[in-house]
Amino acid sequence: MTGPLTGPVRDAVGYVVGSGDRLVRTAARLSDTALRAPSALPGWTRGHVLAHVAHSVDAYVWLLELAHTGREPGPRTDAAALASAVERDALLSADDIAVRLRENLDRFTAQARAMPAPAWERLVPALAGWRHPAWYLLLRCLRELETHHLDLDTGHGTEQWPDAYATWALDDTLTTLRAQSFPLASVEAVDLGRRWSVAPEGASIAGAGHRLLGWLSGRTPPDALTADRPTGLLPHPPAWPQPPLPGWGHIGDEA
Repeated sequence: MTGPLTGPVRDAVGYVVGSGDRLVRTAARLSDTALRAPSALPGWTRGHVLAHVAHSVDAYVWLLELAHTGREPGPRTDAAALASAVERDALLSADDIAVRLRENLDRFTAQARAMPAPAWERLVPALAGWRHPAWYLLLRCLRELETHHLDLDTGHGTEQWPDAYATWALDDTLTTLRAQSFPLASVEAVDLGRRWSVAPEGASIAGAGHRLLGWLSGRTPPDALTADRPTGLLPHPPAWPQPPLPGWGHIGDEA
C-alpha cells in the first residue's frame, strides 16, 4: 500500500470500506450519553471525533470529484468553517451522526469506484497546503478511520489495526522522519517482518507494528516496545501525521 495502484485500487478501497463499516457499527452502538462523554483527544467528546471524521470524509469526496473531472465541484470548505461544523455536529444525536458518517463513506466509496485510472495520478490540494496524487486519498481516509476509531476510547485498540494499514502508515511515517533526521537508528516491526533504518545514530526500537505506530502517532506510550535504552530517554515523535515524503509539491508550486 505504499504506492498507488500497484496493489490494485480495489484493494485499497476494500480496506477503507472495512474500516468504515467497523467505525459506523461502533458509532451506532453509542447512546447519546456515551456520545457526549470525553474521547481520548483532549477537549473533544466522542461526538466531536465522529463529526470530524464525517466532515473529513466529505472533504475527501470533494477532492475525488476534483480529480475525476479536473474542475472544483463547488466552493471548498475552509479550515475555520470545518471547525465550526464539527462543533455544531458534535451535538447531533448518536443516530444522526452514525447516519451522516455512513452516507459520507458511501459517497466516498462510490466516487472512488467510479474514478477512471488516469485520474488517480492527478494532483489534488490538501487543505494544509500540500499536493498529492488522488490515490493518496485512499490512504488518508484509511488513516482517518483507524486512528479516530482508537480515539473514540470505546475499546478499539491498536491491535485491531489491519496489518496492511500499519505497514503502509509505518512506511509513510518513517520515510518522513528519515528526511527530518529524527534520532532513531532503526525500527523493527517484528510481526510484519519489516525493519527501517532512519538515522545514522539514535535509539533502536522493536515491537509489534501496531504498537510502533501507536507510539509514533502519539496515541500510546512506548512501554510495550523493546528499546536499547530506557523508554523515558526515547525521542518524542513530532506531530502526526505530517505531509508525506517524497512530497509532490505545495499549492502554488509549478507542476
